[in-house]
Amino acid sequence: MHPAFSVIFLTTLIGAGQGLFLALYLAELGARFGWIAPVPGGFYAAGSALVIVLMVLGLVASIFHLGRPERGWRAASRWRTSWLSREIIVLPLFTAGAFFYGVAHWLLPADAGAQTTLALGAVTAVLSLALYVCTGMIYACLKFLQEWATPLTVVNYTLLGLASGFTLATAYAALAAPALAGFFGPCALALAGAAVLTRGASLVRNARLKPRSTLQTAIGVKHPRIVQKSMGMMGGAFNTREFFHGRTRAALRAVKWAFLLLVFPVPAALLAAGLVQGSAPLLAAAFALQYLGLLAERWFFFAQANHPQNLYYQSVA
Repeated sequence: MHPAFSVIFLTTLIGAGQGLFLALYLAELGARFGWIAPVPGGFYAAGSALVIVLMVLGLVASIFHLGRPERGWRAASRWRTSWLSREIIVLPLFTAGAFFYGVAHWLLPADAGAQTTLALGAVTAVLSLALYVCTGMIYACLKFLQEWATPLTVVNYTLLGLASGFTLATAYAALAAPALAGFFGPCALALAGAAVLTRGASLVRNARLKPRSTLQTAIGVKHPRIVQKSMGMMGGAFNTREFFHGRTRAALRAVKWAFLLLVFPVPAALLAAGLVQGSAPLLAAAFALQYLGLLAERWFFFAQANHPQNLYYQSVA
């Protein structure tokens, strides 16, 4: 498939925003139950504002993927059968929940507003997890794209988003509430470790896939030696642009190894060093490099999917 950068930015930005919110809510729960030291409500309010910024940036990026943006609202009308419609509904609900959660922390006294913020946070946390599922299922439900049609797609979207969100939470805490950095950091490392296992499992699975369609099945001829001489058109068209990335196998391998390094070992090393040294710049660098790696990972995710129509349009002998 042809990777659309608007969708790449959308999924990575909102994934980090969802993870950051869940990190904030987990910290509030930890403080309520006495696992960690409490912090002022302003920490949660400013963190929620950062969540909203990420969600809005993701929405802005998604607009560039629409041919007719003024009709984009119609995509929500198929919520009974479409995971995309469900995502479009859940995303603004989650953003609104994060907004009211932040406002409650900003305006209500800590003691009087405890029950309100916990309730708002619980609802928004559920919406965050639902949004991960909706986003992942947009691709996992497409059975004709074998690389995506697996539960690992949803798992990877969730774990990668959580890992980036908790890494961002660690960097944010180092600036606003240093005591919480030691709480978020190990969580970020654990989530990144889980993500590398599941993403690695999907890479191994996809490398072993056998295409269900071949040139023989595409045209209904069983001869073992079939050679494509023409794709039926002299110039490019929608089929040649949107369903194939146009890059070499060597380029795909380079992107794969780049994201494997940038998403996992490099930020993990920076996180560990930043936590030991108490260095906010190192923790911020961990998130920045991890996010660059996520952009490469998402590009590879789209590029690796081999649409069956490429049997006709991908190459010319």
